[in-house]
Amino acid sequence: MLRSVEIRAELTGVAHGGELFHNVHFLETAELSLDCFICQRTRRTTIFKAGAEQALCTSDEEHGRHPTSARIAAFDTTTADTQLTLRAVIDYWWAPFHDAKRDTQASAVSDTPWVRLHFGSYCPRHSQADKHSTQTNLVRPVTTHCRHCGTTIATSNEAPSIRSLA
Repeated sequence: MLRSVEIRAELTGVAHGGELFHNVHFLETAELSLDCFICQRTRRTTIFKAGAEQALCTSDEEHGRHPTSARIAAFDTTTADTQLTLRAVIDYWWAPFHDAKRDTQASAVSDTPWVRLHFGSYCPRHSQADKHSTQTNLVRPVTTHCRHCGTTIATSNEAPSIRSLA
C-alpha cells in the first residue's frame, strides 16, 4: 500500500543579506528511517534524492544497499525574516512483514521515526561552499557555524517533525 509522510524543519538565525549572508539553503536530499518490505528489515535508513524515481535502503551487511520503492514527492522551502523552513513529502510502498533478525513486526511508520536533512551554505569571505545536516535525535538547540570563517549561520531550535499523511 502507498504511504506518505510529511517532514517539516526550520532553521533560524539565517542571514539574508549583508556581510553575514551565507546563502543557507536546504539540499534536496533526506534520510528517513523506514521499515523495508524488500529486505524485510525494520528501522532501515533510507536515502532520498529529489527527482529520483526510487530511494536507497541501507539494509544491513547481509543484504547490502538496494533500491526501494520510495521517493520525494514534494520538496519546498520558504524564507521569512531570519528563518528558513522546509516541507517535504515522502511517498513509499509498504507491506506488512516480520523482521526475523529483530523479532518485530513492521509498521507503516517506524516506531521511532528518524530523519536527517541536509543543507548547504556558501562562505563569502573564503569563497567556499559547505554541507551541513540536522536530524531528529540531536539535543536542541543546535547552532551551525561556517567552518571557513566561524560565523553562526543557522540554529535548529526544534527537531524536524515527521507526520503520517496516509
